[in-house]
Order: sequence, then structure tokens, then C-alpha cells
Amino acid sequence: MKRVYTAESIIDGQLVLDLLTQAGVPCLLFNQNAVGGFGDLPVTYPEVWVKRDRDMEKARRAVQDFENSPLPANDQPCQTCHELNPSTFAICWQCNTPL
Repeated sequence: MKRVYTAESIIDGQLVLDLLTQAGVPCLLFNQNAVGGFGDLPVTYPEVWVKRDRDMEKARRAVQDFENSPLPANDQPCQTCHELNPSTFAICWQCNTPL
């Protein structure tokens, strides 16, 4: 088992885990609950580990594609409240109106 990705947030860690799982790479997410600790605890980031060493190259390529993918730039305004919403949203995050 080898670490393939260290995430900045639990969201990124889960996204990479889901991406690799969909690509047929068995993996695990570690430290997902450790990021919420405060005080004298050291900072620990979520990590994605590949279960089988033979999948490591495939996983690295998938992670590299994930890291290099552009963010969607086509925000859409809500017709009701005029709040900008990401193009992937179907409902306005501000007023819950269907987009």
C-alpha cells in the first residue's frame, strides 16, 4: 500500500478517492477526521492510499489529471435573486430557486 495523494481538505481527499475508485483503483482515505483537531495537536492532512502497488502509476496519472483540470468558469446568475452560481448547480445556493 502506498500514498498517492495528500489533500488540503477533506473535500479534495474524497474527490480523489471517488475519482480513483471510479477508475478501478482500490484505495483508502486516511486522516479524514484528524483535520478538525485544534490546540496542541499537529496538523494532519487527509491522505489517499492505493491498496495495490501495481495500480500506483494509474493512480498518479489520475491524480495529475485532477490537479491540472481547470475549474469551471461559467457562473450563472439566478433569475430570482441574481446571485452567481457555479455552472454545475441546478438550484441557486442563495434562494433555492431552480436554475
